[in-house]
Amino acid sequence: MKKSAQLLVALVALFVSSAALHAQSLPATKVAVVDMMKLLDEHYKTEEQKEKLQADAEKANEEADKLLADRNTLVEQYKEALEQSNNPATRAEAKDKAREDAEAKLQEIQRKNNELQSFEANTRNLLQQRFQNFKTIMLEEISKIATDIAKRKGATLLLDKSGPNLLGIATVIYHDDALDITAEVEAEINRGRPAGSAAGTPSVSVPLGR
Repeated sequence: MKKSAQLLVALVALFVSSAALHAQSLPATKVAVVDMMKLLDEHYKTEEQKEKLQADAEKANEEADKLLADRNTLVEQYKEALEQSNNPATRAEAKDKAREDAEAKLQEIQRKNNELQSFEANTRNLLQQRFQNFKTIMLEEISKIATDIAKRKGATLLLDKSGPNLLGIATVIYHDDALDITAEVEAEINRGRPAGSAAGTPSVSVPLGR
């Protein structure tokens, strides 16, 4: 029994010693943090992309306005035909013709409504998908720059401090300002900024609702 206890103590000591040696062999963790969302929002390419999307949204609104005007014209024609079909002074044959015209216009109005709604939905989805694709590409580009800078500073772990995780908790709860490389990454990004590029960040809206 005594020998078993001694053997157990020896094994535990060996395990602790091995774990300590393994920990000593690992490099010390040096952490850096970066605000990826800030870098994306303020990136000059994001500003340019938003301007392009805004211009395309305005063109889409012009087309939607034309479809709406066509629909409104049909509505007025429908009202006129319906009024004529209900006018006591109108002859029976004319009433029948006006009633047929009103029914035909009503069908045209429905088709035009469907066309307008489909155009609005497709345009909105297209613009949103274009920006989402752009966002994915840009985050990869920014991540590479941030990683290179973190490595140059000797960091072995780079964390994104922007926004909460899937549990709604901040990814980085606290960090010393000295660990934040966001400004350095932004400076590196802006080295490639073309002269005369947009300085503001216009909002992108697709006000197509009718």
